[in-house]
Amino acid sequence: MTIVPQYCGIGNFLLSQRWLIAILPALLIILVYLMALAIFDLDNTLIAGDSDHSWGEFLVVHNLVDQGHYKTMNDKFYADYENGCLDIFKYLEFSLRALVGLSQNKLDKLHRQFMAEMVEPLKLPKAELLIEQHRLAEDRLLVITATNHFIVEPIVKSLGIDELLATNLEIIDGFFTGKIVGTPTYQGGKVERLNDWLKENNEVLDGSYFYSDSINDLPLLLEVDCPIAVDPDDRLREEALRRHWKIISLRD
Repeated sequence: MTIVPQYCGIGNFLLSQRWLIAILPALLIILVYLMALAIFDLDNTLIAGDSDHSWGEFLVVHNLVDQGHYKTMNDKFYADYENGCLDIFKYLEFSLRALVGLSQNKLDKLHRQFMAEMVEPLKLPKAELLIEQHRLAEDRLLVITATNHFIVEPIVKSLGIDELLATNLEIIDGFFTGKIVGTPTYQGGKVERLNDWLKENNEVLDGSYFYSDSINDLPLLLEVDCPIAVDPDDRLREEALRRHWKIISLRD
C-alpha cells in the first residue's frame, strides 16, 4: 500500500504550484539580498565631527593632559588622517597614553561627561533617520570605525546600533595598557576585520551598503555593492564622481 502524505489549505496549494517550488531557492536568495548589511563609518559620517580628535580636545579643555603639547600633536595627527597619511600606530601610541592608569570608574565618569559636552552636539537628525530607514528594511546594522572601542562604543549604542568593529584596546587587571589588540580598523584594516566578522557571523556582502566620508575608507568602499559617499572629503568626492557612486549629505 502506498501511503500518500495528506496536506491541507496552504500546503495543498503550494504543492500544486510546481513552478513556485522550482523558483523557491531563487526567492530565498532574493530575500537574503533584500535583508542587506548596512555598514556605517562613524566620524564625520553619522556624527558631524571626529570623536577621536574630540576626545583629545576634551582632555585638553579639562587639563587632563599637557595642554600645549597634546593639542599640537592631536591636531597634527588629525591633519595627517585627513590627508590620508596617518601613521595609525604612532597615533595610537600617543593617544592611548592618556588612558593608562585610570580606573574603569574614572573612565566611565569622564566618558559620560565627554558624551554630554562633545558628542551630543555632533549628532545629526538625518543620520538617525537614515539608520532608522535601514532598520525598518530589516537590514543588519554595523559600524566600522578606526577610533578605539572605548571612545566609540557608547556613541554607537546611543545611535541605536548594537554591532561594532573598532580598534580594540588591551586591558590587563582592569586597566588599559596603552596597547592595542589585533588589527586597527583603519584603511585596509577595515576590510581585514570585516572579512573576519563576515566569517564569524555567516554573513555575505551581497546587497551591502557602506557609508563613509573619508578617502581612508576607499578600500572598504570598493568591497561593497552600494558604496555611498557622505559629505565626502575632496579626494573621496573625486573618486565617487569618477566611479559614479552616490553622494549624499546628512547635514543639509
